[in-house]
Amino acid sequence: MKKLYRSSKNKVWLGVFGGLGEYLNIDPVLLRLIFILVFVFTGFVPGLIVYILAAIVMPKKG
Repeated sequence: MKKLYRSSKNKVWLGVFGGLGEYLNIDPVLLRLIFILVFVFTGFVPGLIVYILAAIVMPKKG
């Protein structure tokens, strides 16, 4: 069974998209680009809140 973790190897800031990419078998760069587009077009605060909450909720892969 797969579990969702923040990546310790494939990370830029906190490893949220690296872990999500590993979980979904998608390139994390693609996820980061999609997030940046959503972040810019929906306003900065909602995207920032979602990213911070994901970093808090997702355990770090050890």
